[in-house]
Amino acid sequence: MVILRSKEIREMEMDEIQKKLDELKAEYAKNVSKSSAAGVYEDPGKIKELKRTIARVLTIINEKKGEIN
Repeated sequence: MVILRSKEIREMEMDEIQKKLDELKAEYAKNVSKSSAAGVYEDPGKIKELKRTIARVLTIINEKKGEIN
């Protein structure tokens, strides 16, 4: 999964952003469950970056919702 930057996210439509958010959450859940099953984090940097990207996407979604209202 390519990590998205704020500029790229802002250029997308809301439905595209929502799809990306779902993909990111699924990938995050897969990595966390795989790491917790093994007892050791395989790639903690990737998990951290996924969390940051999810937060970035949610922030931009909230900004766009604020513009509409």
